Amino acid sequence: MLLLLFIAGLFFGSFLNVLVDRIPRNENFIKGHSHCEFCKKTLQWHDLIPVLSFVFLKGKCRYCKHTLSILYPVMEISTGLLFVLTYLFIPSFSIVSVLYYLFIISGFIVIFFTDLKSGIIPDKILLPAILVTFLYLLIINPSSLIINILCGLGAFLFFVTIAVVFKVLTKKDSLGGGDIKLVFLLGLFLGFPGIVISLYIAFLTGALVGIILILWGKKRFKTATLPFGPFLILGTIFSLFWGNLIYLQVLHILGL
Repeated sequence: MLLLLFIAGLFFGSFLNVLVDRIPRNENFIKGHSHCEFCKKTLQWHDLIPVLSFVFLKGKCRYCKHTLSILYPVMEISTGLLFVLTYLFIPSFSIVSVLYYLFIISGFIVIFFTDLKSGIIPDKILLPAILVTFLYLLIINPSSLIINILCGLGAFLFFVTIAVVFKVLTKKDSLGGGDIKLVFLLGLFLGFPGIVISLYIAFLTGALVGIILILWGKKRFKTATLPFGPFLILGTIFSLFWGNLIYLQVLHILGL
């Protein structure tokens, strides 16, 4: 079952690659054949086998020999692994819960790689995810709806406050509008204490990566900018799968 789910994730990850490429360009991601971004040659079925086509073609287009992004197989493998982890860690084994979590995780994957590649968090993914999460809580888990909405609003207002204060003090923008809308979704999705753990991990990893890039000479301190969406998604994934364990360990350390 897990192997089949991983393989399904590989193929679904290939479709998510299409979303990541086409949504920022406002291209139709339902119709139209896949093509090379460089030579525009239509790709055949044997060019689109997840991971294997990339390996056999040595990471290059079959037709123009242009080097392809390593993010393609990385995204496919990540989707497969996250599909397996989602199945293992979801709170129930109902088909509705499985489909819901796989849908949301897929949206997170698209947001992660779209922000990483194009610097945007697309509303075409974000808004449907918010709607589906709200409906899932309303129908399947109504007891958590109010607290999760409050967590979403709290995270939203927290980020708005950070953005406003930073703008007043430095006259520069910090968090983008996409990040602010994303944390509302994350709070709605995770609830408490998940959203707190998620944001803590996001800020911690974001700071560590920023420091490493500055020390490495890839970024300058005064002008260093990083897309924050990937760190928010990374924190959410950790919180979803291991948040309860982290929370219990924190309570144990505090003696509560």
